Amino acid sequence: MTIQLHCFGESGNSYKAALALELSGLDWEPVFVDFFGGQARTPEWRAANPMGEAPLLVEGDFRLSQSGAIQQWITDRTGRFGGAGDDRYQVLRWVLWDNHKLSSVAGQTRFLMNFLPEAKRPAEVIAFLQGRLRAAYQTLDAHLAGRDWIVGDGPTNADLSCCGYLYYPEPFGFDRADWPAIDAWLDRIAALPGWKHPYDLMPGRPSDRGQ
Repeated sequence: MTIQLHCFGESGNSYKAALALELSGLDWEPVFVDFFGGQARTPEWRAANPMGEAPLLVEGDFRLSQSGAIQQWITDRTGRFGGAGDDRYQVLRWVLWDNHKLSSVAGQTRFLMNFLPEAKRPAEVIAFLQGRLRAAYQTLDAHLAGRDWIVGDGPTNADLSCCGYLYYPEPFGFDRADWPAIDAWLDRIAALPGWKHPYDLMPGRPSDRGQ
């Protein structure tokens, strides 16, 4: 049975799950969620997905949201990306750090700067969030200095989670040139067999809405 991932291209959280599926070799297909058209707020979506989120993984009667949980499901299914031995706790630590310190802030900042009408973009809020992001970039860049991957000797869910928003072209206060260790790490991820840019891996991009 083909796994379905309900997702949309602009979603960095969807990308984390989609990239893990693609690199794992599992049989899957993306299903477009019209997030900007309000689909995630409809009663039908909430009935299938009470948290109202994307991504949503569906296999038969099984449904799972939250990108980190989906990544762990992929690990349990394939044995990949989870870390060896006690490294699995380090992988989990970085996935939780990313969700709290990096991706959540990057997602908010990118939305405010690019997907709101210009007149409604709150400059002070954006500046505050960008300050928090700089601290997160510093943490990640310092950790990656002198190592290829966040945990262990190969890519794990830590890498696939933390990279979720960092390939997007829309401005949100991240310039790869400012963070050389992150820049080199993103190149290593992009060189993995099967890697795709989020707008090539999932349906939906700003140009579809005339942006």
